[in-house]
Amino acid sequence: MNIPVWVWVATIVALIALLAFDLIIIGRRPHEPTMREATLWVVFYVTLALLFGLGILATAGARYAGEFYAGWLTEYSLSVDNLFVFVIIMGRFAVPRKYQQEVLLFGIILALVMRGIFIALGAAVIAQFIWVFYIFGAFLIYTAVKFATHGPEEDEEFKENILLRAARRLFPVTDSYHGAQLTTKTADGRRHFTPMLIVMIAIGTTDLVFALDSIPAIFGLTQEAYLVFTANVFALMGLRQLYFLLGGLLDRLTYLTYGLAIVLGFIGVKLVLEALHENNLPFINGGEHVEWAPTVPIWLSLTVIISTLAITTVASLIKTARDGRKQEKDPKPLVKPEPSVTD
Repeated sequence: MNIPVWVWVATIVALIALLAFDLIIIGRRPHEPTMREATLWVVFYVTLALLFGLGILATAGARYAGEFYAGWLTEYSLSVDNLFVFVIIMGRFAVPRKYQQEVLLFGIILALVMRGIFIALGAAVIAQFIWVFYIFGAFLIYTAVKFATHGPEEDEEFKENILLRAARRLFPVTDSYHGAQLTTKTADGRRHFTPMLIVMIAIGTTDLVFALDSIPAIFGLTQEAYLVFTANVFALMGLRQLYFLLGGLLDRLTYLTYGLAIVLGFIGVKLVLEALHENNLPFINGGEHVEWAPTVPIWLSLTVIISTLAITTVASLIKTARDGRKQEKDPKPLVKPEPSVTD
């Protein structure tokens, strides 16, 4: 897939313009979007991604369009899982609702920068060393096992990492928020940081962890840097509005983590098979290609991703509905105090 420089430039300029538009909206009027507003924005960004895929289909063919859609769906699903952590962070630090948009936009921009760096590094490494697929594949399989063995209940409490603890010790932080400002002057004239700085650090470190998961995942579906980049960007666009649109629905997607485990595990195995098929490591099969290692076609990858995410989403909603009906039918009985014993 040969992408001219002007296409890269035009794509990046267009995406920066969208981000700038988002920034202007938030900067002029910090607010919690209504359900209608959030829905329209999410539909807008999803439609953009679908149309972009059709453009790839028309200009580059079905193979690359399929790779884009598979990559976009995988990254979008991982981004939705990222929202679970964002919800916990916002609640943990009691971020006012009207300022949560700014935090989310910061997180999205930071994620774009991090993923852009990792994409550039990943593409360069893969171009020189195909054996890196062994590492990517093993990492994804490990991540899949971790997702499958830890339940959603373990995400209910946000655990501060070493960077957050260090920030609390090093920086003077006020007890309350001062709008969306990172710093403020106290009554004695000294400048202190606000809790918003701690929130930004928490969001940033979370983005870093998810970038480490998402980049190997999409490189398992396509090695075209342009498709990797655009799929990541479209997966991140609209997450700010999706955060408010989903609201309590995130709590209902109880099986999403397991669905992601299946998807990541599948892509990890796919990467290992591709590494075996293109093998050049001397200690594996004498440095020769492993002929029996099959290559997984993109249509199969797309089928597995769509069906897995659809099944886990529907199963999650069914389970939530059943639990709700069961709770209404059999409410917990009131605990009556034991009668006292008198002589």
